[in-house]
Amino acid sequence: MQTAAFFKDLFGLEGQTAVVIGGTGELCGCMAQGLAHAGAEVVLVGRIREKAERLLSSIEEFGGKGYFLPADVTSRDSLQELVDQVVERSGRVDILINGAGINAPTPFLDIQEEEFQRIIDTNLTAVFRTCQVFGKYFIEQGVPASIINLGSMSGLVPLSRVFTYSASKAAVHNLSKNLAREWAEYSIRVNTLVPGFFPAEQNRKVLDESRVLDILRQTPMSRFGSPDDLIGATLLLASNKAGGFITGTELVVDGGFNAMKI
Repeated sequence: MQTAAFFKDLFGLEGQTAVVIGGTGELCGCMAQGLAHAGAEVVLVGRIREKAERLLSSIEEFGGKGYFLPADVTSRDSLQELVDQVVERSGRVDILINGAGINAPTPFLDIQEEEFQRIIDTNLTAVFRTCQVFGKYFIEQGVPASIINLGSMSGLVPLSRVFTYSASKAAVHNLSKNLAREWAEYSIRVNTLVPGFFPAEQNRKVLDESRVLDILRQTPMSRFGSPDDLIGATLLLASNKAGGFITGTELVVDGGFNAMKI
């Protein structure tokens, strides 16, 4: 019979460092809190220091630890500097979460190339670039690591009103599977965490009353996701003990949306 200590150790992240890109947002911020409460030191990477400071205060109230670092995910030099700063301050990186993302509800025929490229650059190219920079570090260190890329239900099933976002997230899903195959020999696990419908900042603009009703009709649990719903999945994918044989998967957290057809 397993003891409570066994399960605490199974999902515990004591002594590990997690870099959470997009960590000042609602969903990744909650994921960062979960990682911190499991014992990891969390590095919140984003653009708005004030948001990070509020989240860090909450983390510290529960005995967790972490800090904020700004970085430009469109710049390879900035990302390399991020790795260097974290290693200098924390001594290591074990977990990377790629959660930055933007959206737009523009009808397909009205999408300008500038908007299309901006969304692709943020949602896909930045993930590609970040995985290259951090992946090189992980391989050189020769220790197990976990990369969690934030996907989307629209990456599995194309959704109306978010054409470019859907395309970018589908590519992230594919990129993650390819990296899982390439880096398994180095004990680097790469997975996609796939939220269903969560009232995050980037999708509120497309959630009018009729769309909300449509979503709830197709969600067996009859509700939107709460950021807390992502914590358990995050810890499973982050932990090399609990999730050590999980790589290349799309872990869906959607209240049954993707299982419902009629």
